Amino acid sequence: MVQSNSANSDSRSLRAGVLALLVHVGFFILMTFGLSWKTYPPEGVVVDLWSKLPQPASKPVNKVKPIQPIQPKKIEPLPPKPEKLPTLTKPDIALKKEKIKKPKPKPIVKKQKKDREQKARVAAEVKRLQNEIQEEERRLKEAGAQAAVKHNLVDEYKAKILAKIKSNIIMPTELPGNPVAEFDVTLIPGGEIISIKMRTSSGFAHFDEAVERAIVKSRPLPLPPDPLLFPNFRNLSLKVHYRE
Repeated sequence: MVQSNSANSDSRSLRAGVLALLVHVGFFILMTFGLSWKTYPPEGVVVDLWSKLPQPASKPVNKVKPIQPIQPKKIEPLPPKPEKLPTLTKPDIALKKEKIKKPKPKPIVKKQKKDREQKARVAAEVKRLQNEIQEEERRLKEAGAQAAVKHNLVDEYKAKILAKIKSNIIMPTELPGNPVAEFDVTLIPGGEIISIKMRTSSGFAHFDEAVERAIVKSRPLPLPPDPLLFPNFRNLSLKVHYRE
């Protein structure tokens, strides 16, 4: 009985020791792997706000010496290589000769031809204007000559009219001075009088009446045969002097 109790006591102690050992081993494993698996929250970020950015500290500027430009070396040009003249074959020589025989007209030749044509046109226009001027001068000379002839003819027939009127005046005697009576006379073709009007009196009524009677007595008044000259006689202004 005593041996049986002792054996039981030894087996319980052995189990208790093994259990304690297992607990310690498990606790050791827990501590080792548990610490490595633990996650830690990220640390907070602290931000400082500035009203102005701090100016960077200015660094001393080192003076840089100017770099002297490098003078380029003068390169002498290489002498030109002699050009190799092309060798002309017989067909090429014949072609060259053909080009020389038949040169194309140059623009200068065309310009000279155009200038000659323009000068010819200008000369023809100048000649035409000169002929027109000469013809106009000739026409004016003829017209002037004809006008002179007409003017002389008009003066001639006015003198004939005045002479005929004076030949029919019965002059009063002993008038002082050389009085003048002036009349406006209107004629129709053929020399017939249609009106007589005294413009200016001589101052002597019997002389004015004698002149008017002579005008009436001289009908028809002499006119030139050319009817184109009649407008110069339609309205006559007659001045009759006592002593002329």
